[in-house]
Amino acid sequence: MRYITHSLLTVLTLSLLALTSLTPALAERLVSAISSSQVAITSNFTGTQILVYGEIVRDAETVPRSGDQDLVVVVEGPLERVTTWRKDRILGVWINATSQTYIAVPSFYAVHTTDDLRNIASENWLKQYRIGLDNLPLAALGSRAPAAERLAFKEAFLRARVQNGLYTQVSRSINFLSPTLFSTTVDLPANIPTGEYKITTFLFSGGVLLDQQEQVLTVAKTGFEQVTFSLSRQHPAVYGALAVMLALFTGWVAGVIFKKD
Repeated sequence: MRYITHSLLTVLTLSLLALTSLTPALAERLVSAISSSQVAITSNFTGTQILVYGEIVRDAETVPRSGDQDLVVVVEGPLERVTTWRKDRILGVWINATSQTYIAVPSFYAVHTTDDLRNIASENWLKQYRIGLDNLPLAALGSRAPAAERLAFKEAFLRARVQNGLYTQVSRSINFLSPTLFSTTVDLPANIPTGEYKITTFLFSGGVLLDQQEQVLTVAKTGFEQVTFSLSRQHPAVYGALAVMLALFTGWVAGVIFKKD
């Protein structure tokens, strides 16, 4: 009995060692960072850039993978509710006739990649992690419109965001400084919304996600802009009264300066 038990333990141990020897010791992992964790919007703000950089770390005992690694950087702004209108000609006048309302959509969205998305991962992977403009889950609130109409509204929404510089998707925009070091620069336009942004870097190999890293970027108004913004949101009546008084005072000063004798 002891002999059988000892033999069984020996077989199990040898089998475990064999399986371990066939498996890579450690997988590649990703280390990423951003050049700044905060963007300040002042009166002369005309846009800025954020640098995303990092390294693909491979332990000395890791078995090298065949094929290249691909990287994807996704920048998502605060979620918001948006209504997209379509103008129709009624009685000779173009008016906003029909609309679609989207909830929980990114106020800002940028994607940078080392290659075309279709060469990096499957559609299922891309949809699961909301990577790419076509893979954003833009479901209209309570819409019973036909599929063709919903698609037309979605395309119009994305087109408007791209034209305003709030949505971008750029392939082959991540540069490798060495076999493991990488960087990319993301443009933040002057009309960028305030709030907390999520910057996620994905590492793919052979269409499989190996690792991901996430950073947080805060975009906030500072100085007089922040004071007026907070006042308009927290005390709208006071803000409105001050705006009227300022307009009257400005008009009075202009009348005094340009008064004709």
